[in-house]
Amino acid sequence: MRPTVHDIAAKAGVSLATVDRVLNGRPGVRAVTRARVEEAIERLGYVRDVAAANLAKGRVYPLVFIIPEGENPFMRGLEAEARLAATRSSLERTRIAIVHIPPFGAGALVTAIDAAIADGVAGIAAVAVDAPAVAAAIGRARAAGIAFVTLVSDLAVSVRDHFCGVDNVAAGRTAGSLMARFLGARPGPVAVLAGSMLVRDHRERLEGFCAVMADAGGARRVLDVLEGQDDPERARALVGECLAVHPELAGIYSLGAGNAGLIAALEATGRSDVCVIAHELTEPTRAGLESGLVDAVLNQDAGHEVRSAVRVLRAKADGLPVIAEQERIRIDIFIKENLPPPLDDTGSARTAEA
Repeated sequence: MRPTVHDIAAKAGVSLATVDRVLNGRPGVRAVTRARVEEAIERLGYVRDVAAANLAKGRVYPLVFIIPEGENPFMRGLEAEARLAATRSSLERTRIAIVHIPPFGAGALVTAIDAAIADGVAGIAAVAVDAPAVAAAIGRARAAGIAFVTLVSDLAVSVRDHFCGVDNVAAGRTAGSLMARFLGARPGPVAVLAGSMLVRDHRERLEGFCAVMADAGGARRVLDVLEGQDDPERARALVGECLAVHPELAGIYSLGAGNAGLIAALEATGRSDVCVIAHELTEPTRAGLESGLVDAVLNQDAGHEVRSAVRVLRAKADGLPVIAEQERIRIDIFIKENLPPPLDDTGSARTAEA
């Protein structure tokens, strides 16, 4: 039977109020008495249920989600899921704030992290930019006792507590395998459209994709990466120029956002023969699948990632273990034939009439 605070009080010869003060680190206990209580705790092997204690005290966890601003549809979906989580926050003993920063901005991310530290939050979730200054800021958060999870793009060299996202190398390999199967023996190089190589998820996807292209793709040539900064207009210009310079282009792997621009470039040039593999089921990629300009979309569940981040941050604040299998984010593959119904503004599937 597990020892209780009553056992500690009896063993140390003190009141329950004194035990409570020692357990919570509050003043008003003489050093000799505190030492006696701590010795009783050690001898009895008492392990405090922090979660239960926090629940009893009605503790609320202030959490911050740091999300890039801009036109990236997936990031806007991630923000929508964070806002949805905020509406449930009172039931989950959390208070969720959302902070916007420029996309791919390491300096802005550092500033946002330091501001959250100064506010004394319990946990931070952020889409990471791979930069030493960001890793150092995460270190400052952890040193302050603040739990930290990375979203979508990881920063494994940091001391973050957990990564909420897919295995991006595996995602890139999956895209490469699909590209190789769709193209078969058809000749021609493939292009890669990225947002920025400053983020780890884009580099890891490229790594996985190129590895498969060098093997299953029959050593198919992969052109230099087009960095569209997740900007549809920039992506449209880059893809349009690539199609003009490489009329023999066989495929395009879009491993970031800016897909509205990609599809616009294909429509403008009439190139429906190019195999296109993209990421995230958003309005542009859904339209591309339906029109036949996009062959397959690899998707990650933004809602699962946000819910996972909240669970992990709360568990870390309570000193509880994380259930790894529950937090594993899967990679879904969509083609035209298995598209799920689109969602309305409430997150429900639209009816056929809608």
